[in-house]
Amino acid sequence: MTPENVETLINLLMLLALFAVLAIWWATKHGGRRGRIAERARLAALTHRNDRSEAADADEQAGFRTRLLRRLARIGDKIPLFDAGYRLKLQKEMVRSGYRSSVAVSILLAVKFCVGLVCAALTVMLGSHIPVVGEYPAGRGIAMLMVFVVGMILPEYVVAFQASRRRKAMAGCLPDALDLLVICTNAGNSLGVSIRRVADEMKSICPPLSDEFSLTADELKLSGDSARALHGLAERIDLPSIRALISTLTQSMRYGTPITQALRTLSRTERLAHIVSLEEKAAKLAPKMVVPMMLFILPAIIAIAAGPAVIQLLAFIAGQSK
Repeated sequence: MTPENVETLINLLMLLALFAVLAIWWATKHGGRRGRIAERARLAALTHRNDRSEAADADEQAGFRTRLLRRLARIGDKIPLFDAGYRLKLQKEMVRSGYRSSVAVSILLAVKFCVGLVCAALTVMLGSHIPVVGEYPAGRGIAMLMVFVVGMILPEYVVAFQASRRRKAMAGCLPDALDLLVICTNAGNSLGVSIRRVADEMKSICPPLSDEFSLTADELKLSGDSARALHGLAERIDLPSIRALISTLTQSMRYGTPITQALRTLSRTERLAHIVSLEEKAAKLAPKMVVPMMLFILPAIIAIAAGPAVIQLLAFIAGQSK
């Protein structure tokens, strides 16, 4: 056999070893009684979901993106590497990122698995070009496993980054929303009507916060359980200021205290905290600007100020040498 064929065979064996490790890990994790029960529950939920979405899957006019998401959801449902607890954790993170679809977790799991496999395959194919490590099959195998794990983790970090950015956007617009809520409650509106009006007014200013308030208003209108709806809002947004708002509203409804006064106090506190945070950012701006100014602005100023003098000096030296 030629060296190229030997290297190809080694790469294929490493990929097969990766699949074997995944299969052994799945068998160890799901081989017990609890694992079999969880697997049956997952299959039952998958069957129920497939029966419910059978008409939608038969739609031939669905776009490419819709068909791709459906296939990813099917792949994510069939991946047995993730237990129910991990799926629940991902579901909370997806909800905080703004993805409330019932198949969002399955799509994320499929993306995680596909990205990990693609990264592992690229590492195997290009592993021979890695300095030092690529010269040994064991080194390429270890690199393949490490890259596979990194590829599996990367989509989850992307979702966490989106959730963090969404929370920051909502935190910046929360004082304005509280002011509007105070105005609505002063006008004599109920809590559900006030939240709905604030959601409508904030739609063009902060769409994520408007979306969350709209969902809370719908829950208040349909269920009537205000405490559960408000705690759901706090769980979805996961901000200390929102938790303080929910705690204030819950205590006001429980003890019969005026909601308007509590909201006015909370709005004043949040506005002050927002101003303090802006002042802190402004105070940190000057030290952050030192390095860019020294690297980019200061050399240009020196060149403009000292450039003509240097040119004249060089011309004078050239004239003296003649």
